[in-house]
Amino acid sequence: MARATLIGFTAVIMWALLALFTAGSGAVPPFLLSALSFSVATLIGLGMRIAAPPAGPAEPVPPVVWLIGIAGLFGYHFFYFTALRNAPAVEASLIAYLWPLLIVLGSALMPGERLGWHHIAGALLGLAGTALIITKGGGFSFESRYALGYAAAGACALFWSGYSLLSRRFQAVPTSIVTWFCAATAILSALCHVGLEETVWPVSTAEWLNVLGLGLMPVGAAFYAWDYGVKRGNIQVLGAASYAAPLLSTLILIAAGAAEPTTNIIAACLLITFGAALAAKNMILKPRRHEADAAS
Repeated sequence: MARATLIGFTAVIMWALLALFTAGSGAVPPFLLSALSFSVATLIGLGMRIAAPPAGPAEPVPPVVWLIGIAGLFGYHFFYFTALRNAPAVEASLIAYLWPLLIVLGSALMPGERLGWHHIAGALLGLAGTALIITKGGGFSFESRYALGYAAAGACALFWSGYSLLSRRFQAVPTSIVTWFCAATAILSALCHVGLEETVWPVSTAEWLNVLGLGLMPVGAAFYAWDYGVKRGNIQVLGAASYAAPLLSTLILIAAGAAEPTTNIIAACLLITFGAALAAKNMILKPRRHEADAAS
């Protein structure tokens, strides 16, 4: 379980590159960027299938798994883009980033899972740290005229947390199925682009490389790693640790010279790190307990 949890956490690390690569992709509109990125993500899955073909005939995949996977990947991005178009980015981002907390709380309903106070406390500390990063220590307000955007951000959080929790109920379905979820999301994103956006392609090699980077990592390999982690790892720890994504993203932007370090970032770092450690305390302490038992 610890190994699967670490693999799942690599998705969080890759998601931290989302802002950097998105900024470097130029003026490409969101749905076109999503279509391009998920096309690359699909190629990753096809490449893995060629490199490591299944040992025997594939088991039939229940129709509900297709619904969960496509709704999770495409639904999350559709509602996220809709939220940013119809509400201020600070409030929309904060509402959308309720999904790690929803995963931690929702895990209590999963077979074989136990929700402890430290899981909830760790997730809340992570949410507080995320709020510090998003608001930059300032305030935020909710206005009725942005109700559509707020609702879309809430749907965004529900779709991704629901996808993550429900995927765990189908542990027997191999992670390779994510290939087809990515392919469907690329097609649906392309259709949304045609109907809702003006086409603007990357204009330089650097912008194309950033689009490729998106498809290889935060909008590519991350989804395969996340699927493996939520199916076989500690889902409460993964949920709480997911709050590291905005922190890591900010630190990467600082390292790239696109942001400045502040006391709020330091405070957020402490909150998120302590929250993740608190949520993972059982996983951290168990090996030590086993060693103590062996010594006695």
